[in-house]
Amino acid sequence: MPDQNRFHLTLHAEGRAAAHGWWGSEAVARGKFGEWVGAWGRDGTRITLVDEETGTLLAEWPGVVGSGS
Repeated sequence: MPDQNRFHLTLHAEGRAAAHGWWGSEAVARGKFGEWVGAWGRDGTRITLVDEETGTLLAEWPGVVGSGS
């Protein structure tokens, strides 16, 4: 059974974690990443998406990393 907490999204504001979300699907997590950037992305914030199983940073705002798979 897939790990429902594998993909971890974090919103950092003023240098501190302000919100978290976890999903079992990378596609869903990437969709949420885009939603969070649209809703919360502004100066002073940072949004990250990490694969908790591998420790890989999949996406980061500002700036996106990874293959987008």
